Amino acid sequence: MKPKLEDVAKLANVSKTTVSRVLNNRGYISQKTKDNVYKAMKDLNYQPNSAARQLFKQKTNIIGLLFPTVSNPFFGELINELETKLYNRGYNVIIGNSMNNPEKETHYMNQLLSNQVDALVVGTHNIGIDQYKNVNLPIVAIDRIVNEDIPDIRSDNYYGGLLATKRLIKNGASKIIHTNGPIDVNTPANLRQSAYEDTMQSHQLTPITYTIDFSLDYSSKLNIFKSIFQEHPDVEAIFASNDTDALQIYQLALSMGKRVPEDLKIIGYDGTQLIRTLMPQLTSIIQPIDAITDKAIEILEKRLNSEPTEQEYILPVTLWEGSTG
Repeated sequence: MKPKLEDVAKLANVSKTTVSRVLNNRGYISQKTKDNVYKAMKDLNYQPNSAARQLFKQKTNIIGLLFPTVSNPFFGELINELETKLYNRGYNVIIGNSMNNPEKETHYMNQLLSNQVDALVVGTHNIGIDQYKNVNLPIVAIDRIVNEDIPDIRSDNYYGGLLATKRLIKNGASKIIHTNGPIDVNTPANLRQSAYEDTMQSHQLTPITYTIDFSLDYSSKLNIFKSIFQEHPDVEAIFASNDTDALQIYQLALSMGKRVPEDLKIIGYDGTQLIRTLMPQLTSIIQPIDAITDKAIEILEKRLNSEPTEQEYILPVTLWEGSTG
């Protein structure tokens, strides 16, 4: 009698669902379990029929999105664009808001995998999440280096940092301070700091960077920004790593009686539609959210179809002139 899937499951001491997941490379399966299933198939000379394979390969059409926070304008607009475009392509979306918490990110990863999502789009900033090494489904990262097997879509962070720093120097500033996230997080956004430091040094100026952790609350950030002015009362310009920090610095500077841009020049980063609408005077580097999300979905669908992809895709940034920088 021709062996059935149940026979493979019984010999491998696993469920039929596990056998089907191994056959179709879906979800996290330990290497030991895979080996047991393949050995059972070989011992039984099991050949899955085409009808069964078609059944097992049914897609959920669910895409998981895992990002640090929806409260940040950049991630909020990015997630909104992804959800809308994926929905228009027939996908349903589950969103995980990790709040920069590794435990929460791990929890959401497990939840997304248990819901049998077809693929993941990730933009979280935590490090050491082991699941990314073991997940057997398509993943695309946005502005994050996960591993060499996962494509990363991002804007040109180095050129953005170069653009911001050169503009401040051109407009007469020499004492320029940069705020950036932790450099131990493997994100291409750190290239903004590299560009700032390279540009400052090429102009014989001293780079000064303050690290602002992603998870800090408003009051904690405010204390750091106050310390910048206390420790560097002669600061002439600040290049902030994102627009929300730039706006907080802007409000603090005004409360201290400083004139912007006469006494202090400020350039932010991200240039979301929300910020450009509410605070059009803020000079900022615009990340092309529309192009980033289009490319992310394009590459995600290539991965879903087992088509080859590159390791990274870098999209151009532009300058929002504003008047603060």
